[in-house]
Amino acid sequence: MVAIMSGLEADKYDRQYTDTYLFKRIFSYFAVHRRQMATVVVAFAILSVLLAVQPLLIAEGVSALENPDSNVPLLVLGALFVAAFFEFGMNWLRRLLLTRIIGQVIAQMRQDAFAAAVGRDLAFYDENNTGKIVSRITSDTQEFGDIVLVSSDIIARLFQVLILILIMLDRSVTLTLLLLGTTPIVVMAAMAFRRLARIVTRQASRQLAVVNGTIQESVSGISVAKNFRKEASIYEQFVEVNQRSYRINLQRGLVLALLFPVLTGLSGLATAIIVYAGAQLVYSATITAGGWFLFVQGVDRFWFPFTNLAAFWSQFQQGLSATERVFALIDADNTIVQHDNVTAGTLSGHIEFKDVTFEYVSGEPVLKHFNLEIAPGESIAFVGHTGAGKSTIAKLITRFYEFQKGQILIDGRDIRSFNLQSYRSKLGIVPQSPFLFSGTIIENIRYSKPEATDAEIEEIAYSIGGGEWLETLPDGLYSDVGERGARLSMGQRQLVSLLRVLLQKPAIFILDEATASIDPFTEAQIQEALDLILSRSSSILIAHRLSTVRSADRIIVLSGGEIIEEGSHESLMEQDGHYAELYNTYFRHQSLDYIEGARDKFSEKSVGD
Repeated sequence: MVAIMSGLEADKYDRQYTDTYLFKRIFSYFAVHRRQMATVVVAFAILSVLLAVQPLLIAEGVSALENPDSNVPLLVLGALFVAAFFEFGMNWLRRLLLTRIIGQVIAQMRQDAFAAAVGRDLAFYDENNTGKIVSRITSDTQEFGDIVLVSSDIIARLFQVLILILIMLDRSVTLTLLLLGTTPIVVMAAMAFRRLARIVTRQASRQLAVVNGTIQESVSGISVAKNFRKEASIYEQFVEVNQRSYRINLQRGLVLALLFPVLTGLSGLATAIIVYAGAQLVYSATITAGGWFLFVQGVDRFWFPFTNLAAFWSQFQQGLSATERVFALIDADNTIVQHDNVTAGTLSGHIEFKDVTFEYVSGEPVLKHFNLEIAPGESIAFVGHTGAGKSTIAKLITRFYEFQKGQILIDGRDIRSFNLQSYRSKLGIVPQSPFLFSGTIIENIRYSKPEATDAEIEEIAYSIGGGEWLETLPDGLYSDVGERGARLSMGQRQLVSLLRVLLQKPAIFILDEATASIDPFTEAQIQEALDLILSRSSSILIAHRLSTVRSADRIIVLSGGEIIEEGSHESLMEQDGHYAELYNTYFRHQSLDYIEGARDKFSEKSVGD
């Protein structure tokens, strides 16, 4: 089992709650539906009485057989028919109401879990697999609902047992105490499996999350897999995790398979004791044959809920484990710490970093005592090798990550004092890999400003190059972008993302420029949209294209989380320092002089040949 369980460690945000706490929290979801629950309880009570009375009626019928002329057997048959009819009605009502309530509880729990997932900061998603998070919101909440429905049937039987005990005590205290005396044996046997059942079912839930995560990752990256002809590889990976899930569920089934025969054997032993002791009491005329028959029936009905509770213990524990995982997601802590909740209001875009230190991993700082000031309306281009800290600065400004020391001020106010929603509404962000939602281009542009009219969006879209970029699309602004924008080129996706920001008119603009090559026509359109945004906002540009670097008011060169050079393109080239090295390595081939020089060399070589 150790080998099977390896690699299924808890996620970092997982928590272990006591059963008492779990039940209290689960009850809080059901407490909202008090009136419907009250009706369910009444139906439970009536159903339990009907179930408990039936063996009593049969026992009376058996006793009446001693008198052949008695009409009691017919009356008993009639009473049993009526009891069965009402039992069906109460069971139907209970099931109907409970199914509705459980459905509403699951829906609310999923809403809470999804709201929590949306509210987690980016650091949370850096450390946790999204497929596993999806599994908690979908599979685990459904697992909880299923087990509540099963548990309700067992609870109804337990109510029946309580009523049956009272009836049995009236008939024979001796046999009742004898029956109750065997109860601790079954209870202890069930509890012996409790810890193992919780462990195994928790691991089963985790492995299901791994399976979901593998499927999601494989489907999302199917194009890459096909490019490298790795279809067989991802299939083998899925088979491996799927087989592991099978082995873990086999272990869970083994727990159930061991538990049920043990409890069945114990209940059979109890039945034998009651049958023998009851027969002796009948011989001694202490109780009637009907009373003895009541206890024979009662043993089965008495043990049925306990046996089923134990048999479903594994499922019950899985339901608790699933609930535990959902609550852990809801209760997960964000790393972002806000000191106040001030509305951002109108921002001019004055940004200051004061002695800021930030680290993704404790003890490994990315920024060390970092200082920088960006004037309102100024555009800054960050350049540097991978890992220099360019994207980190942007992520700190957007409050996607929490810095450990120092201050970041926006218009003289600590960034941690703003209400996050209010503050981020003033930011325009274009990530390196622009994400588009399924739908049309116009719908994706409107995403930043839902109240924008079609006319307003068309005006912005056609202001870029006279709308020439739309002529290549089948339906212009109303063209479907496909899943994640798959029907558009990378340049078109970036252009749509820029138009989305233009519509928003942010105070601070952040661009993590894509590194993919695009055609000159699209690049010209992108640069035109970019110039429009730069003229209106304070801008942070993580630049990978020379045109973007040159459009900035100031270029800042980073290395190891520190500013080593800053200035205009011309002044930095004159210094012949780190920027000049970066330019000759990454940017020089994009310049017009380089392209014309390469073309002339190619022409001379062609003539010589």
